[in-house]
Formats: sequence, structure tokens, C-alpha cells
Amino acid sequence: MLAAAVVFIAAAVGGPYNYLARAPIRRHPATFNFAQAMRTDTAVALAGNVTGHVIIISVDGLRADAIARYAPPNISRLAREGAASVTAQTIEPSLTLPSHTSMLTGTEPSVHGITWNTDLTAVRGKALPVPTVFALAKARGLRTAAFFSKSKFHHLEDLEALDYSQSPNGGWGKIFAYRTADDAVRYLARNRPNLMFVHLGDPDYTGHALKWMSGPYQRAVQAADQAVGRIGDAADSAFGRGAYVIILSADHGGVGRAHGAKDPLNSTIPWIAWGAGVREGTTLPPGIRTTHTAATALWLLGIGIPAHMSGVPVTSAFRAEFSAPAAQP
Repeated sequence: MLAAAVVFIAAAVGGPYNYLARAPIRRHPATFNFAQAMRTDTAVALAGNVTGHVIIISVDGLRADAIARYAPPNISRLAREGAASVTAQTIEPSLTLPSHTSMLTGTEPSVHGITWNTDLTAVRGKALPVPTVFALAKARGLRTAAFFSKSKFHHLEDLEALDYSQSPNGGWGKIFAYRTADDAVRYLARNRPNLMFVHLGDPDYTGHALKWMSGPYQRAVQAADQAVGRIGDAADSAFGRGAYVIILSADHGGVGRAHGAKDPLNSTIPWIAWGAGVREGTTLPPGIRTTHTAATALWLLGIGIPAHMSGVPVTSAFRAEFSAPAAQP
């Protein structure tokens, strides 16, 4: 009941609550200070890329049918102006940490090995048998950043592969979308990452406490949508409108107060590409999986797709001149 009350208050009052209940955040590098004068990173580009900048936004627990039902304006605009699917599929079982690991490694759980859904870094460590997209981008000299809003993402927080990252450190172990967006916007004001990941957790928090597709869930979707709009505005200022690509997706849906069971409402997710090279107003065909997100991000940046990845680039979302897949590294 206490958790439900906390999420209900958060859903009801939105942004101000996030500042009243400031969960501790750990930042890497620890000396990072938004108030300090920082250099603007020089853009890095690889030959054969579609764009030099990709932002992956994951709206945790966003059911695909919630977009049509609630018409969140910023997400709806990305879908309308970009290439979109409301039939994409996540992994089974549709759980947050395994699903995001698949999203960011391009592999199934049988390959990446993350089958649990809590922060077990103290027991199992962080090492994965396959690299994340951050590690692959960093190895090619690109700049990376990640904004995680759940402590369980410590498993994906590879500090050697991330030029900047932040995540909850103690407390409730969760950060709300308004605060995550606030930090991401301030980061983009002085930095030009080639690959950036932003996780927005509000729909999942509220779904578990007060049911998916309830009134509070709708408000949580709207809060995440506002964060998406703010991040998009900041990216326009940082890179130029349309001079980057946003890939927006989710890790799972939900039914009642849960997810993970075999049910299309749990496993069906949205997948949207917007920005440089995108075929505007395109409805994407069935067959997209969450593993395709990692492969698409690499392909867009001009990085070859590793042989161990089962994910493939969603080239049908992009204009014909960009349709050839990246060569194997």
C-alpha cells in the first residue's frame, strides 16, 4: 500500500514531487558538475554512417496500444513524422532487466545470460559475455552517455564504456521521468554524445502500483511523454533538428499490475525511429524485435554488426540510399 501511495502521489503531482523526493543519484565521472563550465564535445563521425548521433529512449512499461488510446503528443509526433511499429516484440519473459539487456546488446537472454530482474551486481558482478552498444561505440572512438532511472540497471552501467552515466544509488532505487529529463537536458546543453540512452520509468512504476491502462497510468504516460519532448528539444539545440536519430521503444507492456506472463499485451511494444534519413510517415512491417534496437543504433553510427548479434538493423525505416546493412567488422 505504501508503494502504491508513493506512485499515486508522483503520478498526481508530477514534476514537483520529483524534487521533494530526491532519490540519491550516483554519477560517473563522480566529479561531473552541471554547474561547472565544460567544453562542448567535438562531433566524431565514422565513415558510412547515416548519422553521427543516436538517442535511444526506452519508456519502461509503455504498452503499444497506449499510444493510440492516450495520444501523448510528443511520442505521437515522433510516430507520425517517423517510421513506427506498434507490433514490435520484446523477449520472453517480458521483464525489465533481461529486456533492456537484449535491447542494448542485440542478443537474446540465452546469449547475454541476464535472466533475473533485480540488482544482483554485488553477487554476480557486472561482466556480460557480450558487449553493450556503449562498449562497441566507445571502441570506435565515439562518445557515449546513459541515464538509467532504476538501480537494477547497474548491470548495464559499464563505466569503461560510458563517458557519462547516472543511476539511482540507494533509497527507493528509482528516479522519475521529469528528473531524468532535467539531467539529460542539462547534459546536452554542453555535450554532443554520439550514442545516448535515456530510460523513463514512470509508466512501469504506476502500472505495478495502480494497474496498466488506469487513469494514473495515463498520467504516467503523459509525464514520460513530456520528458521525451524536452529531450527532443534539447537534442534539436545540440545537434540541429533532424540531424540525429531518436529510437523510441519499450521493454514490455503490462496487464493488471504485472507483466512477464505470456500475453501479447505484455510482449508487444512500440518501436519508433525519427530523424536523419528516416522514411517519414512509414508504418513498419511486423517482425521487429527489441534486439533490433542495438543493431540499428550501430548501423546508423557506421559500426559493423557483430556476428554474435541476433538483432538486425531496421533498414526499412530509412530511405533507400541508406538501406544497405553495415559490413561485418
